[in-house]
Amino acid sequence: MYGDDATVRKILTRSGDTWAVVGLSSNRQRAAYGVAQVLQRFGKRVVPVHPKAETVHGEQGYASLADVPFDVDVVDVFVNSDLAGAVADEAVAKGAKAVWFQLGVVDEEAYGRTRAAGVDMVMDRCPAIEIPRLGLG
Repeated sequence: MYGDDATVRKILTRSGDTWAVVGLSSNRQRAAYGVAQVLQRFGKRVVPVHPKAETVHGEQGYASLADVPFDVDVVDVFVNSDLAGAVADEAVAKGAKAVWFQLGVVDEEAYGRTRAAGVDMVMDRCPAIEIPRLGLG
């Protein structure tokens, strides 16, 4: 398991309230759309990061993490595992406090690099599942 309950709880409650959701678009059929709604209900500001740079859930979207003109606390990653490592590296470079890889997104090398940089990280987990499981919602 990549990220124990203490780390999951820390990311959800103490890492900050601005979450960049990489892979979030206006497509209601995608998991990112529903998870972003859960994060908003949990009090997080959700920043969509997607090549289309669409406004989603009332928040301006950006084509890449580098295009986001303000600090983000957590980078929540909804891209294929083969692309996720580069996103984790961008998150570290941007100064994020934590990186969260969604269910099915696993890159052990990126996990190692991110943790070595002093950034909290979980992989293959979903905040929409973890919030109620940990009794946080």
